[in-house]
Amino acid sequence: MSSPLIQLSGVDLSLGRGAARVHILRGISLEVGHGEAVGLVGPSGSGKSSLLMTVAGLERVDAGKVEIAGQDLAKLDEDDLAEFRGRNIGIVFQSFHLIPTMTALQNVAVPLELAGREDAFERAVAELQAVGLGDRLAHYPAELSGGEQQRVAVARALAPNPAIICADEPTGNLDETTGAQIADLIFRLRNERGATLLLVTHDLPLAERCDRIVHMRSGTVDAGLADAADRAVVAPAPV
Repeated sequence: MSSPLIQLSGVDLSLGRGAARVHILRGISLEVGHGEAVGLVGPSGSGKSSLLMTVAGLERVDAGKVEIAGQDLAKLDEDDLAEFRGRNIGIVFQSFHLIPTMTALQNVAVPLELAGREDAFERAVAELQAVGLGDRLAHYPAELSGGEQQRVAVARALAPNPAIICADEPTGNLDETTGAQIADLIFRLRNERGATLLLVTHDLPLAERCDRIVHMRSGTVDAGLADAADRAVVAPAPV
């Protein structure tokens, strides 16, 4: 049996300083297989996005281990971690995070160029065509609708052909119809490429499109809501 692509063991995460420090994740252990789609659901403040950012290496944990594709993220310095993330993980945020002074093409191509891809612009064109924006390459974010901006963000996330797609409320800023189109796009591209998907959402029907749902509450996986098929395990929270 192959090892999991994502493996979290006893992960604790706190954010803030002094009296404002908040314990966000509590003793979480979770395994996600190659090509699996997992929906992370739960109330606001339950730790869903923080768990996603931990997997993406954007948050450093206080305790426990985060292994992605066999790599212990704690053993990487910031430069190596950024390079590892750029090669292996694509991130789609609720807010599109496009650079307003760059065209759609530049928003997708420049990160590839900075990563040393000689075919950055050719790759960016192909990705924008894949998300249905082949005729919007020269448009700036302000000239695009919300749905189009999110399509650019999806193209940017998938351009390096990452093994893992981390999507944090990707339809949260969109109307129902546009959100459904973006969801269809993410699942279609994920299926075509065999990528692993971690999807944070408040939309239970959207989460149910995944292979498995992980319910979170107060920084832990809610074992009372976990399916028997879930492979998420929670260690006792610190006293």
